[in-house]
Amino acid sequence: MKFLSGGFANLQLDIVGFLAILGEGSVLANAQVSALSNFSYLPRLLPAPQALIKTSRPERLAPSTGKVVGSKSGGIRHQLNHVAHILHSGHSLPEYSVRCVRLTKNNDKPPVRASASGPLTWLSVLGCVMSVILVVLCVYYEDGMALLAIILLSMLSTIVGVGSKWVLELPRRKATRTVPAGDVVIFYPQGAFMVIRCDEDIARELYWAPEKCHYMVGVQTYRFISLTGTILLMFGVIALANAQLTMQIFVGAAYIILNAAYWLVAALPPTMHWDLSLYDTRIERYAGGDHNDNFTQALWKAIAITRATKWARIADIAPETDQWNHWLAKAQAEIDREPSEPLKRDANGDILLPYWDCQKALSNSLYPDEVEKPKTLRRSSATLNAAGSLARDFDEANVGEDGVYADAGVEEG
Repeated sequence: MKFLSGGFANLQLDIVGFLAILGEGSVLANAQVSALSNFSYLPRLLPAPQALIKTSRPERLAPSTGKVVGSKSGGIRHQLNHVAHILHSGHSLPEYSVRCVRLTKNNDKPPVRASASGPLTWLSVLGCVMSVILVVLCVYYEDGMALLAIILLSMLSTIVGVGSKWVLELPRRKATRTVPAGDVVIFYPQGAFMVIRCDEDIARELYWAPEKCHYMVGVQTYRFISLTGTILLMFGVIALANAQLTMQIFVGAAYIILNAAYWLVAALPPTMHWDLSLYDTRIERYAGGDHNDNFTQALWKAIAITRATKWARIADIAPETDQWNHWLAKAQAEIDREPSEPLKRDANGDILLPYWDCQKALSNSLYPDEVEKPKTLRRSSATLNAAGSLARDFDEANVGEDGVYADAGVEEG
């Protein structure tokens, strides 16, 4: 059986389809944060470069699912900003967990940016190294078409980087008037809560106003760059298709390695691609830990930490019924009964929260007619037991030896 009729020289490689299809998903997974780095200017081989050639650019970072509500201010948003999502990683919390984080800002650190030493940087360096190695091999094998293809495809990444380069603009609070505390509560789809203690300036940057992408080139310039990139891609693919078989094998191997590397990096946590050292986070530990058995316990713990129930009503986290409103009113009464300062701590230094049987209180609110039933049942059972005991005493006192009841207190005539 022959696999290659005519010998090895007749082997054909479909490089065109390989470049046009493979690797788009892994490249797009971190395309936006990659364009935030200066390494996007680096000439390099890039898998599926057509994925980055678009007619428009996103104006803001993609938000995440979750409700954000101000525990003091009462403001609400029905989605979580991208940077806040990356900073807290709240979607990885177990269901019904509650965590409290104190968030401060370190002005000595650089602003939010792409990590200079993250995996995306090393991907750019790897692609550049691949380009250099292939250029050397093209010269060694005297393959002019392969050399032209490598130069065109490597310059394509630089041109796309120029058109996609942007800087992150976080909104700033300009007013200086006194405002309520900036503490917020984030409610995640899995029923978890994250209480953020911060000032209003940080809350405005991360939670309330959307982030903006300020691009370095205008819209018309970007469209011209996209057209140029498309032309470079087409000529690069044509040149590569006419390269010698040896160089096609080397280029194919390079793209296989790059595709595998991009796929692995796409599977990494997003926090590895960002430099968020501007913000300092510290978890405040509460007695009992983050875990809760159900939603009622989680909601009560979040209310006890914030010492307020208003935010739960505003965000429609608790059902809008008379029974739940009654439960929230009782929860607020339990909080007001305990002083906010000083904080009570256990032997491990964890903060103690007021004890309240929130589930029993909810059952009493939902089923008020059933509250006294268990006590009534217990009294009835005790009465029956007592009656049974008296009946047995009566039998023992009045049954004769022959098993027949005697007429107590009646003389025979």
